[in-house]
Amino acid sequence: MPRAPTNFTIRFLAPLLAAVLGACSMVPEYSRPAVPTPVGWGEPVAEPTAGARPGAGIETPWPSSDWWQGFDSPALAVLVVAAERNNTDIGQAAARVLQAEAQAKIAGADLLPSLDGSLGADRTWRGSGTTSTSGRGVSDSLSAELSVSYELDLFGKNRAALAAAEASLMFSRFDREAVALTVVSNVAQTYFQVLQFRERLAVALRILEITEGVLQVVTARVENGAASPLDLAQQRALVATQRASIPPLQAQLRQAENALAILLGTHLAALGTTEGALLDIRPPAPTAGLPSELIVRRPDIQAAEARLIAANAEIGSARAAYFPTISLTGVLGYESAALASLFNPASRSANIAGNLLQAIFRGGALEGQVELSEARFRELAESYRETVLTALGEVHDALVAARRTAEQEGLQAAAVEQARLAYQLAEARYRAGAVDLLTVLDAQRTLSQTEDQIVQIRFQRLQASVALFKALGGGWRLDRTAPEKADATPARP
Repeated sequence: MPRAPTNFTIRFLAPLLAAVLGACSMVPEYSRPAVPTPVGWGEPVAEPTAGARPGAGIETPWPSSDWWQGFDSPALAVLVVAAERNNTDIGQAAARVLQAEAQAKIAGADLLPSLDGSLGADRTWRGSGTTSTSGRGVSDSLSAELSVSYELDLFGKNRAALAAAEASLMFSRFDREAVALTVVSNVAQTYFQVLQFRERLAVALRILEITEGVLQVVTARVENGAASPLDLAQQRALVATQRASIPPLQAQLRQAENALAILLGTHLAALGTTEGALLDIRPPAPTAGLPSELIVRRPDIQAAEARLIAANAEIGSARAAYFPTISLTGVLGYESAALASLFNPASRSANIAGNLLQAIFRGGALEGQVELSEARFRELAESYRETVLTALGEVHDALVAARRTAEQEGLQAAAVEQARLAYQLAEARYRAGAVDLLTVLDAQRTLSQTEDQIVQIRFQRLQASVALFKALGGGWRLDRTAPEKADATPARP
């Protein structure tokens, strides 16, 4: 007759059973790393109201998800749709999401029982050299088995692996959104670059036409003795210089078109005509919202945090390896010498077994794996902080660039207007003999430079506007609730 358990046995087993039956988890409690966030942007997003301090908490709308429509360019909208459908980077990112989904499915399978079935047939000959098929010296055996095995996840190793896989899946999804945002931004910037080189090429050809017209005037004056051969040589040199500026612009235009074709997932021959005029495109007014909301507005920040959450779960998986693994197996089988009686109750057999495996000595491998996981978490925590700080800096830089290039363009437009007037006056006075050719040459150079510069400034302004939309997350929003705590150090069990 078995003895009743003593008080010492009860006191010893109670905590152990409570821990086992409680299915404790070794995953540290996750908390989002603390990152200093300014109250407002250093550069005003819009004109402040009366009495407001510039850049301090000015709340303005965030971009919409179709932010490129704000440029009012139908050609750009068509290009964006084509890129979203055919871009190879977006396709690769989507494939990585499918891979992560499969990995999460694989990790989740360890939490469920596994079921296997088998059918077998065996014939055994007894005696030496017999080939008889009449049954003497021959025995047949048929079997069918159904086996089930299950690992008790008492310490959360498998659950931690699943949590890490799910966080990695979220990382892949956020990364896909970040890739899509980058591709769309690059499409807009490259399209504007195409228009820039096309416009600069048109300016160069227009200036070439002007210099060739002046050359005709100078040639006529030399023939009439009103100008010197030096004047003619100087104007011919200016014409040649202007002609030499055209081939590089043509090459840059072709390279930009090729880059745009690659973004669209096609080749240059299939790109077609990209319509539009750079100076006709007006960048939308920048709107930046509040800095504190940027964390949930950028997919790359959320991707960085998802990697951090996955690393936190991997710490729990590494810690759980210290504890025993308990597996349960069961087998239900039938065995008979004849198929007709295979599934009779008398042919049935069953077996249930349990297995406990405890690591005793691994030479420090288990401890090293925990330390490796914790160090990886700390690295990704610093990477997350860097991502947030970089994002804040990108928004600030884009705001400054958008505002300053707008101011610069206004000033440059006035310079172009005066340069055109100066050239018209210089040419008219040269025809009348009131000024020498040097005055005309200087007016030509000034006009060429100012017209080329205003095209470049408009391009820079459009680039800054696109960079601002990208820095703000392009209208993307987080649909899930993220942890809000401020400590990134993993807790000890």
